[in-house]
Amino acid sequence: MSIPTLPGITAQTITTPRLTTRVLFSGAADGVPVLFVHGNASNATYWEETMLALPAGYRGIAPDQRGYGDADRSVKIDATRGMGDFSDDLAALLDTLGIAKAHVIGHSLGGAVLFRFLMDHSERILTVTLAAPGSPYGFGGSKGLSGELCNPDGAGSGGGTVNAAFTQLMAAGDRGSDNPQASPRVVMNTFYWKPPFKPAREEELLSGLLSEHVGPQEYPGDFVPSANWPMVAPGKFGPANALSPLYAGDVSQLNRIANKPPVLWIYGADDQIVSDNSLFDLGTLGALGAVPGWPGADVYPSQPMIGQTRAVLEAYQANGGAFEEVVFAECGHTPYLEKPEEFNRLFHAQLSKR
Repeated sequence: MSIPTLPGITAQTITTPRLTTRVLFSGAADGVPVLFVHGNASNATYWEETMLALPAGYRGIAPDQRGYGDADRSVKIDATRGMGDFSDDLAALLDTLGIAKAHVIGHSLGGAVLFRFLMDHSERILTVTLAAPGSPYGFGGSKGLSGELCNPDGAGSGGGTVNAAFTQLMAAGDRGSDNPQASPRVVMNTFYWKPPFKPAREEELLSGLLSEHVGPQEYPGDFVPSANWPMVAPGKFGPANALSPLYAGDVSQLNRIANKPPVLWIYGADDQIVSDNSLFDLGTLGALGAVPGWPGADVYPSQPMIGQTRAVLEAYQANGGAFEEVVFAECGHTPYLEKPEEFNRLFHAQLSKR
């Protein structure tokens, strides 16, 4: 799928030893590199305005991650590695571009990728900016600030928890608004940002959402039956399964890395996707009665996504790192699009720290 870019953004096809994909660039080729990592059900297109707003002297770089956009569809995500494939793809891209170190910024799933990138490749990072990041412990199926699994098999997370009608409409390229629960346009305009906000490039962003690769080995991925509520556990392929807490690994590695770049964490107060009561979390939906058979808050509470991220970053700080937490009022899941002036002021200050 070819999505038109804004003036000042160039698109190139880049092949690394791991992946061939579309990469967007802004700024002078010799500028200080800033690597932009997009979230789920989106692609690099979502970053264009933020890339163009970079101060002089910086080079924006935004790849379509594997499983998204114009990335090679034959290259699948090994979900059992958690965010490992995404993290190693970023390192390979930097290698191919001849970049030793870069500033990094990630949104939603892209933020979860950066937690892994910190653990795997911290020596390559100048600063980290997280925009409404997913919890370091994954999405769904965990409880408490330490990310304890609700069920030993990760039941309640992964591909089997994704709205099947939503992915069917994605695969069909549906651009309508007929299904109030599953139309991609409705989901985007209801949950990606706080209504009544709508971005100027709604059509291009919808195209970016629809460009995600859909299938049993892609999105939503595979799943297996479980004896634990809600009777489905994660499979082994695709981004939804990669986000399962079953595959999150040892998050405490963040405390032991030698290079601890400063972290800026920005999110919206009204985010309905990543929050301590996410409307995409089965713990929340079970408590609301939307999913039958909920075993109760002791067994399967809402995942405290914000609380988990804060606890991880506080431990990071206690072990020699530094972080800043900023909450935007009247803002949903995409603070860099909804509040660009406020976001860029903080983001640009973060870039100046190293």
